Amino acid sequence: MEMKKRSALLLLALVIYYAMTAVGGSYEDPEGGQWGEREEGEGGWSKRGHRKGLFLLQHSKHVVKTDAGDMRVVKGFGGRIMERPMHIGFITMEPNSLFIPQYLDCSLIIFIHRGEASLGTINKDELVETQLKTGDVYRISAGSPFYLVNTAEGQKLEAICSIDTSESLRLGTLQSFFIGGGSYPTSILAGFNHHTLATAFNVSISELRKVMTRQQSGPIVFLDSHSPSIWTQFLLQKEHQRLAHLKRMVQFEEEEADNEEQSTWSFRNFLDSVFGEENQRDNKRSKSLESYNLYDKHPDYKNNYGWSISVDESDYSPLSHSGSGIYLVNLTAVIKYGIVLRGTGTIQIVFPNGTSAMNAKVKEGDVFWVPRYFPFCQIASQNGPFEFFGFTSSAHKNQPQFLVGRNSILQSMRGSEFAAAFGVSKHRLHKIINAQHESVILPSSSAAPSDDAMWEVEEKMKIKAQGDQELW
Repeated sequence: MEMKKRSALLLLALVIYYAMTAVGGSYEDPEGGQWGEREEGEGGWSKRGHRKGLFLLQHSKHVVKTDAGDMRVVKGFGGRIMERPMHIGFITMEPNSLFIPQYLDCSLIIFIHRGEASLGTINKDELVETQLKTGDVYRISAGSPFYLVNTAEGQKLEAICSIDTSESLRLGTLQSFFIGGGSYPTSILAGFNHHTLATAFNVSISELRKVMTRQQSGPIVFLDSHSPSIWTQFLLQKEHQRLAHLKRMVQFEEEEADNEEQSTWSFRNFLDSVFGEENQRDNKRSKSLESYNLYDKHPDYKNNYGWSISVDESDYSPLSHSGSGIYLVNLTAVIKYGIVLRGTGTIQIVFPNGTSAMNAKVKEGDVFWVPRYFPFCQIASQNGPFEFFGFTSSAHKNQPQFLVGRNSILQSMRGSEFAAAFGVSKHRLHKIINAQHESVILPSSSAAPSDDAMWEVEEKMKIKAQGDQELW
């Protein structure tokens, strides 16, 4: 079989996750099962609770769903193994749509999977609009107002985001505070007494009511003429007017990076431009904040079988505030939190006692995670490229240790002591270790069976093994 038709095997083994620690003798999965627990009288780890998809994250729910788009959140692992649980969000927006201004109780790292977008945020008292394209990464801090517009003509916007809950209110996966709204969604301003609001904004209650009840289309709305809304008018205004909207509709505190000075914005002078007045004092224009494009970075590793890219705080400084890292892997021909972007493959994870923790097939849209220290590998199917993207729980450089390949720890520990550990001679050990000439991303045997055939063989072997145990 030709080389390009071979499947590839990525052996990212013993990867260190700095922010994921185990407490106690057992771990609990989201469904209450236990795995890896040491049992009294046994020297190893038990396999109680073992399932084929143990580390696949399959619990998701829609937090936003409208005709113009939706946001779905996959809940991260919440057991004692996690110091700072992370959820994964999927945002889909129709062409010419807007995710209305809001702020969250958690920080986001947004990755543009497909399409183009304009992201509006506030930075140091100025409205900043950043144009994002496929491959771009951008961080939004907790409590920072923002809005998102799908700017690609005739194309859906698909974005993936990490949801860092370390600063959250613990009221759910995430809590949105919608700055604008009406009957759906409800604005955070609606909770105040109408007389109090009218006095604070210096407008009549009737004028206030007209603005506060118009929005009925949900958090993601269309911006075309067929569905006119207050947010269509919002985006048609000048930049300083949009800034005035955001600043005056939410009480927001921003801590500057260089010092501890804070600026506080109040509710006063509500929506000047909506009521026909302009505030020339706010007529400032800020330079767009930088995003980071994964596809523009030279691969950290590349060979004939695929490539991998990792991004940390030294590449993109905002990651230092989130404590998260980013990676992108493409296996040709063929934790971390991983999201499959395209293709199919298999994720294998191993328990500390050397037994299989998970051996699961994954496809586009699936989310998986890998516990700290656990050996694992990703295997591309023979049907085509296998590409996945994800977040790590540390923004620092992460040095993986590979178990197989030219740069593996076996190459470093090849003395007589290591040979004795396997019960073989040094010569025989060296012969095995030196047989593989590739590093990190390895070709599989050209005679490897198809995915379905391989799974049938594995299932038969499992059944036979269980039968043998019962005989004993």
